[in-house]
Amino acid sequence: MNPAWGTARVTARPSAVLVPIVAHHEPSVILIQRPQTMTAHAGEVSFPGGKVDAADGSPIETALREAEEEIGLVRSHVEVLGFLDCYQVRTGFRIVPVVGLVTPPFTLQIHAGEVVDAFEVPFAFLMDSANHRKQSREMRGETQHFYAMPWQGRYIWGATAAMIRNLFERLTS
Repeated sequence: MNPAWGTARVTARPSAVLVPIVAHHEPSVILIQRPQTMTAHAGEVSFPGGKVDAADGSPIETALREAEEEIGLVRSHVEVLGFLDCYQVRTGFRIVPVVGLVTPPFTLQIHAGEVVDAFEVPFAFLMDSANHRKQSREMRGETQHFYAMPWQGRYIWGATAAMIRNLFERLTS
C-alpha cells in the first residue's frame, strides 16, 4: 500500500516467516506477540520467523527453523503448501512468507527472549474482508498506509496483516 517503499535505499536482509494454518475442524492461524524489549518490531503481532542463516538452504528451512526456535513448533507437524508474495519492510527485511499446514496435536514452547505469547486466530476471521481495515498513520515523517485486523485486544497490522491480505486475495481470486 506504500509504493515508495520499493524505491527506498535500504539493503534488504533476507528473512522468512511461517504462516502456520492449523488443521483443526475450524482452521486457525498461529500468531505471536513480540516482546516490548526488542529493537525492531517491539510488541508487534507477527508470524514466527526471522533472518536467513548461512546454514539455511531455503526460505522454507528458515521459516521452519525459526518457528521451532521461537515457539517450539516441531517441523514434522508442518506440511509446506507454498509461498505468498515477498514483502519488504522499512526496517530492511525482505520477508518470504511460507504457508504451512500444521497437524495437531502439538505443544508450543515459547522462547521468552523473542516471544511473549503465541495464540491462534480463527482462519475464518482472517479470511473475512470485513475484518481488513485500511488505516494510516504518520511514521518517520511520512503518512504510511496499511491493513489492520484487530482481534480480541490484539492489533494485527503492517506486514503481518498485508501477508494475511495477500493470502485472502489468492484464495478468493
